[in-house]
Amino acid sequence: MTTKRLPGGARFAAFLEMVPDAIVGVDSEGAIVFVNPEAARLFGYRCEVLTNQPLDLLVPRSSRTTLLRQGNIAVGDPRHGSRAAPIHLVARRKDGSKFPGEVLLASTRMAGRFIIVAAFRDVSARKRENANFRGVLEGADDASVAVDRGGLIALVNEEAEELFGYTSGELIDQPVDVLVPQPRPRPPAQKGSRRAHGKGDVQTDVGMPLEGRRKDGSEFPVEISLSAIETDKGPLVSAAIRDASDRVETRREQGRADVQRERDVLESRLHQSHRLESLGQLAGGVAHDFNNLLAAILNYVGFVSEEVAAELETRPADARVRLTAVLSDVAQIGAAADRAAGLTHQLLAFARREVRNLEVLDINDVVADVESLLRRTIGEHVELITRGARDLKAVRADRGQIEQILLNLAVNARDAMPNGGTLTVATANFTVNNEFAARHPLVEAGSYVRLRVTDTGAGMDGETLERAFEPFFSTKPKDKGTGLGLATVYGIVSQTAGMVELSSDVGAGTSVTILLPSVAAAVTEPDPPRQINRHTAGETVLVVEDEELVLDVASRILTNNGYHVLRARSGAEALTAIVGHAGRVDLLVTEVVMPGSTGKEVAETVSDACPGIRVLFISGYPESVIASQGVIDQGIRLLSKPFKAPDLLAHVRASLDA
Repeated sequence: MTTKRLPGGARFAAFLEMVPDAIVGVDSEGAIVFVNPEAARLFGYRCEVLTNQPLDLLVPRSSRTTLLRQGNIAVGDPRHGSRAAPIHLVARRKDGSKFPGEVLLASTRMAGRFIIVAAFRDVSARKRENANFRGVLEGADDASVAVDRGGLIALVNEEAEELFGYTSGELIDQPVDVLVPQPRPRPPAQKGSRRAHGKGDVQTDVGMPLEGRRKDGSEFPVEISLSAIETDKGPLVSAAIRDASDRVETRREQGRADVQRERDVLESRLHQSHRLESLGQLAGGVAHDFNNLLAAILNYVGFVSEEVAAELETRPADARVRLTAVLSDVAQIGAAADRAAGLTHQLLAFARREVRNLEVLDINDVVADVESLLRRTIGEHVELITRGARDLKAVRADRGQIEQILLNLAVNARDAMPNGGTLTVATANFTVNNEFAARHPLVEAGSYVRLRVTDTGAGMDGETLERAFEPFFSTKPKDKGTGLGLATVYGIVSQTAGMVELSSDVGAGTSVTILLPSVAAAVTEPDPPRQINRHTAGETVLVVEDEELVLDVASRILTNNGYHVLRARSGAEALTAIVGHAGRVDLLVTEVVMPGSTGKEVAETVSDACPGIRVLFISGYPESVIASQGVIDQGIRLLSKPFKAPDLLAHVRASLDA
């Protein structure tokens, strides 16, 4: 019956009866042309009653004017297609009751005229639901937007309107892409979520970095927290949106501050490295002359001691008392010279200029070899714990220097724990990546062995840490240390192309971390001990030394022990001595660095004149200078100054017997 009253033909009438919305067709003057059964039910009229009635019967006059104006726009402007924006108004039923309505407009042509087609929806339930949610949203400090399953905005609060520059009416039923144009995260899953507000399952994902877009088109960084809320019409996603501009700028400032701090730390490390390098150059620069003087002092002390000891056997009792006192004084001179030689040795180690005997080592083996010595050094009141890593890689280093590192660190730890504590020595394989290398300019990326020595002692403050590696800097009493312990460790590690780093807190102990480059080579097996022949067969030794004191000392030692000695102060004098000597010359003992010619050049010249002659180099210069002379090669014998008579005799004998 109803379809007969609907114009436009049977198909159109059937379509209108199936549409779930209330459909009202009006002409341009506002007269109702047709309604469908859903419209009759919604407004409480029969269909035939509404036909030809003014639209004012269903909506207030103000709403009627808006509806016709928008409808005519849809009819007359083809750019809008057949639809216009939704209109929100208050509709009126037959019984006089009012309800909030939403109207979607379209246009069609019927019997030669345009008809405005209005689809009415009762949004009372949505309004009630919005009212329920609005209390929550309006109470939020952040801009809040409720989004339905289709991604359309269902509700916004005042903060959201203020943040984005839209009114609530402009945003409702619009895609949330209007506010957040980037791809959005999916609503959080329901499974495993927690309950909140009694509304349903909620999950929150805080701090997702996205870009928001205001009504004026400007974009700004936002952070979004999502909560899934179950409603009678399905789940809604509540999005709390924060303007993150200040936070992003704060993070940028923090990032710039972090970069500056890293730059400051790097510059500080480089400054410290340069300062230590300058101190090392100063220490190495005086080493040669100082070692020559010490060689003379030590050996002349030996000569005097031998003479006085011999006189003791022939003098009367009163004279022996005086000579014994003299011998004691000479011994004190020797002890002082020994101490000076030890300091020179440590200075050269700090300056990375000490002559080394490199071999492939397993650091675990070195720790095991000196463990008993370390226990005696630290005393019974300190517990020693060693932790050697399995499958530890090998390093190329001087065994004696690694032992010295361990001993120096053990002494420092002992002094920092006068009331007892724990000293831990641990090894591990370690990989330096590019990021680590960028923060530590003294090492390159690659594979290393880490040696870490940790104590539970008094610790160090920042100022002490800053100067800990400087030579002669010490917080100990003057009679308790030289201030060269950590300086020596620094020099040894640096000379091995490694890195040493201190970390410490006052009252919490100190940790010394050492990185040594690993090598893919088999560990060097120690040579079996062999008996050295200390007796001379009257061999002839040519000593070439530009320093008169050392030349006298070496010649005297060798002569006193049965060798025939030829003396020379340069390469030219060496050739003259050979030409003037009728017999064979068995050994050349020559200084490496001399005015006019190097020790290597002297050795080559003398070898041409005396084929098969053995060569022993001596020097008080640092290793870097000796290396520049080209004599630090495999199989080269080198005796470092200052030396004593037993050292010289042992090296001479070994060179002759090799």
